[in-house]
Amino acid sequence: MSLTRRDFARKTAVTGAGVALAGSVGALATAPNALASTDTESADGRPGHGHVGVGYGPLLPDPDGILALPAGFKYRIITYSGRTKLESGEFTPSNHDGTSTFDGPRGATLLVNNHELAGPRADWPHPVPLTEGLVYDPAAAGGCTVVEVRRDHVAEWVGIAGTATNCAGGNTPWGTWLTCEETEDKAGTNGFTKDHGYVFEVDPADRRANRNPKPIKALGRYAHEAVVVDPKRGHLYLTEDASGPNGLLYRWTPPEHFHHGRGRLRTLADDAGVLQAFKCFDSGGKFVDDLSRATRIGTVYGVDWVDVPDRDAKTTSVRKQFTAGQVTRARKLEGMWWADGGTYVVSSYARDESPVQHDGAVWFYDPGRRTLTLKVLIGVNPDPSKEGNFDGPDNITVSPYGGLVIAEDGEGLQHLFGATDSGRTYPIARNELNLGTESEPEYSEFTGVTFSPDGKTLYANIQTPGIMLAITGPWKRQKR
Repeated sequence: MSLTRRDFARKTAVTGAGVALAGSVGALATAPNALASTDTESADGRPGHGHVGVGYGPLLPDPDGILALPAGFKYRIITYSGRTKLESGEFTPSNHDGTSTFDGPRGATLLVNNHELAGPRADWPHPVPLTEGLVYDPAAAGGCTVVEVRRDHVAEWVGIAGTATNCAGGNTPWGTWLTCEETEDKAGTNGFTKDHGYVFEVDPADRRANRNPKPIKALGRYAHEAVVVDPKRGHLYLTEDASGPNGLLYRWTPPEHFHHGRGRLRTLADDAGVLQAFKCFDSGGKFVDDLSRATRIGTVYGVDWVDVPDRDAKTTSVRKQFTAGQVTRARKLEGMWWADGGTYVVSSYARDESPVQHDGAVWFYDPGRRTLTLKVLIGVNPDPSKEGNFDGPDNITVSPYGGLVIAEDGEGLQHLFGATDSGRTYPIARNELNLGTESEPEYSEFTGVTFSPDGKTLYANIQTPGIMLAITGPWKRQKR
């Protein structure tokens, strides 16, 4: 059913002509941003123990050259590609990406970690090992590992192997991980023996459930980035990181009488349910061709959904199956996180391939109102090599201490940074592992930002060479 212009006007009127805030994060921030100056308070309401301003104060250089953190914080290296080893004896695979945490046995934390390894397997010194029974395509280098973290012990094993370019992904309400292939490579490309560009389910708690990997073809074949599940309606939302033309936001509606649960998605027929792409229009009913058209925080678009003609992209990429005016596009649709009754969606940046340039945006889709609201808009960073500026948001999570925590994948310096409800941003960490030279430094992006189930530990990855980090410290509830 289409959302009419009258429906849109009625729904946005409920939220104050489309500019009121939806969800706990609210309208966040424009950037470049410096640390703001308001007080913080602890989770129990006490003053912030000497911290001034939102956040936790300035970042302090790390003598070990890995991670700059505020005073009182520390980090622990959980896995390090080429140094730490799996239970089977092989080195931890490289190129850590999307990650999520789960409650493990006897107080342990389980994490599923994507490894974004593209192209031929021979190109990578540390691919995901081809563990018997867990391989989709033996020619592909990517996949997931499962990491079990205890106070004095870390174990790691393969969750799925033989997949390609495993990027952001997403967790499910039933306790599994959906790993997404950000590629459209078919069998015969890069030596692959099977088509790629699918979503696979990985169970961190049941190794047997991961045997004989099967792609969830009902979710389509394209350059998948992230996925979230609407626990109330059963829809899955998926982002596509692609250009020429720009990618799409998708919604998958399950077939009638289908019930979600562990391993249920892999039982679906290849054409089960309905896969659709989004189409936005403004309050005047005018079609919006690209999300970069929005230049003001609080912009609200109505959303319709348009059926995908050929979800398996047998001859034509899914995003190329639509003509001008049929769907709305956006550059680098990246991380997603379900919270506040909807999903936060990142558009990492827009350049010449988009109508309007920016260095990052975060939107919130409200499935009840069928509206998309601009929450974060980051202006073009004038000097990414200088501290105080942020650009290129990628993976995101909603913080138990208020607001968002965002992994930066921009130019120059790379940060984990927070954004409060009222529009203030602050640094949490800075990558200090220089992969370049002193005169021309180069820093890898952050990925996989996620809190432990108890909210005490922030996990994040430095993608290259592939380091998983656990950050602890005096977390405080941030004022708006």
